[in-house]
Amino acid sequence: GALKPEMARTMARDAIVFAMANPVPEITPEEARAAGVRVMGTGRSDYPNQINNVLAFPGIFRGAIDVRATDINDAMKIAAAEALAALAKEPVPAEVCSAYNVDSLEYGFDYIIPKPLDPRILTCITPAVAKAAMDTGVARKRIEDLDGYARELERRVKASHDRIRPFVASYE
Repeated sequence: GALKPEMARTMARDAIVFAMANPVPEITPEEARAAGVRVMGTGRSDYPNQINNVLAFPGIFRGAIDVRATDINDAMKIAAAEALAALAKEPVPAEVCSAYNVDSLEYGFDYIIPKPLDPRILTCITPAVAKAAMDTGVARKRIEDLDGYARELERRVKASHDRIRPFVASYE
C-alpha cells in the first residue's frame, strides 16, 4: 500500500511501475492498471513481468568466471540487461509456456521480461557478458568463438535439465 492508486493516477500517461516489495507489492497490478499504469512488474511469480535476480546473476557470474574477469563492471551488467531485453522479444518456447501454465507468451505490456524458468536465459546472457568483459579489458582469458561458447552452454544446460527431469517428474 505504499503506492496508492490516487498517486499512480498522477503519473505520466502509460507509466511503468516496478513494485518490488514481497510478498505484498507497494501496489497490486490490478490497482495499478485501474489507475492507468501501462506496464507493471513485481517480484512475484504469480503476476506478469516478474523481476527476479535469477534472471541475470547466473549469466553474469558464468560469463565473468569463464573469461576469468577481474571485475564485474557496468558494461557487463548492461550487456546482461540488453540480452534479456532482446530475449523477451523472441518467440517463447512451448516448454516455458507449459511451465507457467499459459497457452502463449508474447512481447507486450504483460511480457517485457523473460520468465525465470526460460532455459535460454543463461545461454543468452552469458556470452554477452563474456564479450563485454573482453571488450572492456577485464577478461584475463579470451573466448574467440562466442557462438560455439553459446552452443556449449546450451548443451550443458540441456544435460543438467535431463538429469533433473526424472526427479521433478516423480513429484508431479
